[in-house]
Amino acid sequence: MRIGELAHHTGVSAKTLRFYEARRLLPDPGRTAAGQRDYPPEAVARVQFIKRAQAAGLTLAQIATVLAARDEGRAPCADVRALADDRLADVERRLDELSRVRASLRQLQARADALDPGECDPSAVCVAVPDGQD
Repeated sequence: MRIGELAHHTGVSAKTLRFYEARRLLPDPGRTAAGQRDYPPEAVARVQFIKRAQAAGLTLAQIATVLAARDEGRAPCADVRALADDRLADVERRLDELSRVRASLRQLQARADALDPGECDPSAVCVAVPDGQD
């Protein structure tokens, strides 16, 4: 199957397929006599798995680990669980940080709403933005 056909069957661009190949997510498809990529039929399922794993929150590096386990003949489900645990912990940390940013922005809104623009100190850019001493 040529790259355009694989792209059509999976909804992934040819550029993305070449990227997956470069990252070793897709094995070398081999070439036709004319030098065109010639993907096996199972490449469709592999690309669909990559898309599902990304949608589930795994990174491409993590997906590569799962695919490597499968290519070695191992069932990668325990690996997927461990990767999901790690990824979830990372997402939780990021959510905590975003919560802090949201609270800070809400405080900034409240400070800006409470200020009278006529009383602003011209030497300060904007006193609504805390100087770190508050």
